[in-house]
Amino acid sequence: MPTIDLGVARPAQPPTAEVWADLPRRVGLTLTELRLLAELLGAPLPFDVVPPAPEPTGGSLAARLGLNPTATQDQTYAEVLARLGDPADSLRRRGLLAPEGGGGSPRVDPGIAGALGLLAAPTVALDLDVAVDGLLAHAWHRHRAGSVATLATGDGLVFELSWFAAGAWPAELARVAALPGETRIRSSLVPTALQVPWQIADAAAEAVRAGRPELVPVLTGDTALSTVLTALAGEAHGRLRALVSTVPADPHLQPRAIGVAAWTLLADGWHALRPHRAAGPGDTAAGDDLLEILRVEPADLATELAPLLAEVA
Repeated sequence: MPTIDLGVARPAQPPTAEVWADLPRRVGLTLTELRLLAELLGAPLPFDVVPPAPEPTGGSLAARLGLNPTATQDQTYAEVLARLGDPADSLRRRGLLAPEGGGGSPRVDPGIAGALGLLAAPTVALDLDVAVDGLLAHAWHRHRAGSVATLATGDGLVFELSWFAAGAWPAELARVAALPGETRIRSSLVPTALQVPWQIADAAAEAVRAGRPELVPVLTGDTALSTVLTALAGEAHGRLRALVSTVPADPHLQPRAIGVAAWTLLADGWHALRPHRAAGPGDTAAGDDLLEILRVEPADLATELAPLLAEVA
């Protein structure tokens, strides 16, 4: 007969710090909180904060003609920003800012201080812009000596600051490319893999954007290809752009762009757009004259960027 031990079990050992060392740490910050922390640390942010234009006066042309959409958005943005309250108070309540003994300047949480310091002084910069069905998001990824810090926002008012070891970078890149839950996925007329002449693809896209899709068969001379290129432009409802740059140690020197990766969001999901130089015996073509269109998943973004990041490793 089996024996069941009803004695007190030995307590499990608590997880060691090493288990969590590489996991990303995240904190949400409003724009006012972020600017205050950066000011206290003397760390420049990876973007410029442009104050909204002042509200037009009664005698201005804008006032006489009515506010345009941009002016209305700027006014709403300024009103929301003004309601965010004192950033120092909110940071202290959250334990992210502590008063320095002896009446000195406030002390910033060490993790946040390190992340903002890395954002200000990286060796590799990765800027990402994502647009999906009218929703916009921007992310700044900065790398130095095996560590990564990121800053992301969808509205310019609330930001996510995170920091982690470089080993967790691929998963973080996949988060950037993850589609919103309400995004509708359906079948696409564009195949999972395709190569077309760059000039033809560009001309076909321009024809569709100009409302002249009937010109696409004339440009391609191929019915099947014209259907695909029309769908490539017509199905698009989002884009992803990633720019990789090296950042020199001398702050007076400008970052050097290494390369750009571009994805387009079609009916069935993301497709990578990869320009290629045609290569072959006797090939005299110059420039990127072929366009490869390849179906990809969010988890593929790290692989897509790997060749560019390898150039600055």
